[in-house]
Parts: sequence; C-alpha cells; structure tokens
Amino acid sequence: MTWTGSSRRTTAVLAVVVAALLVSSYAMGRTLGLDQLGHNPTRAAGDSGGVQHADQPEAGSAGPATRDHSASPPDAGQDGATRNAAGDGLFGAHATTGTRRIALTFDDGPDPQFTPQVLTVLRRFEVRATFCLVGENAQKHPDLVRAIVADGHTLCNHSWNHNISLGNRSPKDIRADLLRTNAAIRAAVPGAPIMWYRQPGGVWTYPLVSVAHELGMTSLHWSVDPSDWQAPGADRIASMVMSRIRPGAVVLLHDGGGNRQGTVNALDRILPDLAARFELTALPTEAK
Repeated sequence: MTWTGSSRRTTAVLAVVVAALLVSSYAMGRTLGLDQLGHNPTRAAGDSGGVQHADQPEAGSAGPATRDHSASPPDAGQDGATRNAAGDGLFGAHATTGTRRIALTFDDGPDPQFTPQVLTVLRRFEVRATFCLVGENAQKHPDLVRAIVADGHTLCNHSWNHNISLGNRSPKDIRADLLRTNAAIRAAVPGAPIMWYRQPGGVWTYPLVSVAHELGMTSLHWSVDPSDWQAPGADRIASMVMSRIRPGAVVLLHDGGGNRQGTVNALDRILPDLAARFELTALPTEAK
C-alpha cells in the first residue's frame, strides 16, 4: 500500500490524540485514588479533611472530658486542660456527673468582686452549682463561703494556695494541704460537707486521688472547659460551653483567680438555654 502525505499526517494526528487521552485518563484515575485515600496534594496544608477538635482534652485536661481537654497548659493560678502521661491522667477522678444532669463548677474563689456576681446570676435562674475553694481565699473571705452555702451550693476543696505541682509532693504534705484547706472552709461554715477535691490545673497523680479518698473526698475533674481562665470574653465563653455541652457534663468555670467579668456575663446568656434543655445540679454531698 502506498501512503500519501495526507494519510501520514492523519495517522500522526490520531496517534497524538490517543496518547493524550491515555495520559489524561491515568492522571484522572490517580487523582481520584488519592482523594479517596485522603491524600489529595492540592489540599491546604494542615487540613486533614476530617473533623477538627479544638478542644480537649481538656483536664488534667487531662481530662476527661474533658477540660473538652483541649486547652493550653494551665498558667499558675488557673485550671486548664492538660493530659497526664499515665493512662488517662485522671487516676479515677470523675469527669462527668454519672447521670444526665449537668454540673456547673466554679474554681479559684471565693473572690470579693466576682463571687457575689456569680451567686446573683445563679440565684436569678434558680441554679445550684459547686464551688471549688482555694483555702487561703476561704480564710480571707469567710462571709463569701457562708453566702455560697446559704444559697444551696456545694463545696469542693481546691488546695490551700492553688499549687499545681501538689501531686509531686509526699502523701504527708498533700494530706496537710487538704486538711488545712478544709479547716479554713469549715471555720466559716462549721459542719459543711466537703465531699469533693479538684486538683489545680487538673494535674492528677495517684497520691492526690488516694489522699483525697482517705479524707472522704471524691476527686473531681471536668468534661467541658471553655478556657474562661484565659478571659477570652463572654461571647467566646458562651459559645464554647454551648457547643460542647452534653448530658452528664461537668463544666469548668471560674469565679476567682483573675478578671471573671466575662464568665459572669456569659452565665447570663447561657443559663436560660441550659436550664431549658438540661437539669442543672450541684454535685451531691453524700459519699460516692
């Protein structure tokens, strides 16, 4: 057969077209395969394509729940969510209520400026909560301890001076710290039950939980930490609580340790919705 110049050109063009189609099909199939595996090279750096969890741990953040244990490491005097290396970092500390009820907890008080404001908001919505008291603050402000109890709230030992590294000390030193704190609280409210202990920063150790148990206190962590200790403002605090709240949650908030006006304002916003959706309760005063 004799090939004309036109035939050769037509054949060459067809060959180029077929080759281009084959290359295009291979590239498309490879791209689809990468997408299915979640390795699309065109995806923005740092975007895994999955659900992002900005929170938690949270508490010791470690925590269970929490502090949604997310948070940055706690600053001195604050409670944030940081996980402990051993196991879940809680050593048996409770991170939920164990029921469908929600528990609001307030740390680092009592504070002469913000504790009365928190009590006023809780009273307005007829909500009972749990206050984790720093011993030296309770000693300075016994009137506020009495006001907390008079409103039907329950009490929690939060160490003498918010010592985040307390768990690294000897059981004897831990026991002395917790007993000193309980004594300061009971000096204001003799006979008041103190059934709970919360370790500052959520930095739990076995000796802490063990000593607290020996003294008749259940160790208390949290499952929702809006990081109000960083004073991010009422909008942020309210949004974080409402987005993370679940039945059984223990919510970490603060009435002391800094400027807590954002927490007070956030409470005004979230309590109507929380009270409509959940049963809000103070933690029980009987042994667990």
